[in-house]
Amino acid sequence: MLGGLTVVGAVNGLAEAISVWQATEVIIAVPGAKGAFIRKVVEASAPFGITPRIVPGVRDLIDGRIGALGLRKVAIEDLLRRDPITTDLCAVGELVRGKVVMVTGAGGSIGSELCRQIAPLGPAKILILDHSENQVFEIHNELLKSFPTVSFVPVIADLRHSRRLTQVFDRFHPDAIFHAAAHKHVPLMEENVVEAITNNILGTGNLVEAAAAGCVQTFVLISTDKAVRPTSVMGCTKRVAEQVVRAAAQATGRNFLSVRFGNVLGSRGSVIPTFLRQIEAGGPVTVTHPEMRRYFMTIPEAVQLVLQAGALGKSGELFALDMGEPVRIMDLAHDLIRLSGLEEGVDVDITYSGVRPGEKLYEEVFFGHEAVEPTAHPKVLRSPADPVSANTADLIETLIQSALTDPDNWDALRIQLRALVPDFHVPPPPPPTEDSEHSEHRPAAISGERKLHLA
Repeated sequence: MLGGLTVVGAVNGLAEAISVWQATEVIIAVPGAKGAFIRKVVEASAPFGITPRIVPGVRDLIDGRIGALGLRKVAIEDLLRRDPITTDLCAVGELVRGKVVMVTGAGGSIGSELCRQIAPLGPAKILILDHSENQVFEIHNELLKSFPTVSFVPVIADLRHSRRLTQVFDRFHPDAIFHAAAHKHVPLMEENVVEAITNNILGTGNLVEAAAAGCVQTFVLISTDKAVRPTSVMGCTKRVAEQVVRAAAQATGRNFLSVRFGNVLGSRGSVIPTFLRQIEAGGPVTVTHPEMRRYFMTIPEAVQLVLQAGALGKSGELFALDMGEPVRIMDLAHDLIRLSGLEEGVDVDITYSGVRPGEKLYEEVFFGHEAVEPTAHPKVLRSPADPVSANTADLIETLIQSALTDPDNWDALRIQLRALVPDFHVPPPPPPTEDSEHSEHRPAAISGERKLHLA
């Protein structure tokens, strides 16, 4: 007996208890439960048409976002939940306390969470920089409400405009930069090669150059597991961006470093919001391939580890986050259908759409030749910096000039990318369409601004 109520069994006997007691609802009163435990409860409840609900987590209660009685349905993040990540806040605090911190891509999923986690650590000022004025408007208003004592400066800027960056640096003199701005959608960048090059490479180069010329001591590039043996233009340009950061580290000796991680749950345009929209529309849920697998982290835990890597990092190092085991996208689709209270094949169908341009079935976080070392944090791995040759700087400059002056020559741009990243698998160019001559965004506004100096 507990509180006058009969304890009818353990979780292993949940299905039998639901049947015997004719339960119509299951509530998980263990907010810190691991994903394996929650999955067991969900699977036991599913045959009875029950979608379990869960009590709010301690963080939600403390923040006041959810009341103690604010039960919610189990979400996909609960099924993938791992042990809580512990962060050395003292080390991270030293990185930003009293400093002017710039976050690029601040309106995006990772950039906005970086702002949220940096704000309580005592920065002198946070520059929230993004090219999208709407996203800056939204995150700025949110941050002002959540952290009224912190100084936030909204900055609308395109990193491809070096003069604009110079103005920002001359005015605010940032001490630390977290560079989350990038074009990230793989299929879109296959169709917009010049945008990937100018945004991910030229933009990073302009930012690094301004940082090196200024007083920036810490520069953290948010990179991706798609930079490893890339099969996509997006992944390849991010790999070159890593080279740009490493070259600047060599030239300055400052803590300029890169952090790689995989997919984040619920980020804009990611698979889970897409699946949920398809389920709400009655299906079908489209999976590219039954064996497609990806690494996943929640946005807050990924950002915690990015900050931790920034505190641990030394000049030119490359970090990767331990994201556990890769997850089959097919399993995510099954889980989301079940959590929506529906049944696959009855309420919602799953169809296969085929692997899209630039995609591969499995992702990696390190190359086979990269030496991987542990760090003081069990979830952060380090690879010492490989030197970047002077020839690399010349190749990058040539690539950028080609993108600015001959943006429609996709074949030539891919070949030049491969010269920088020899293990880049150059896919065949996409088939022509009636309006293919207009499919690239010509960078007319930036044609007069090139310059990328790596040393």
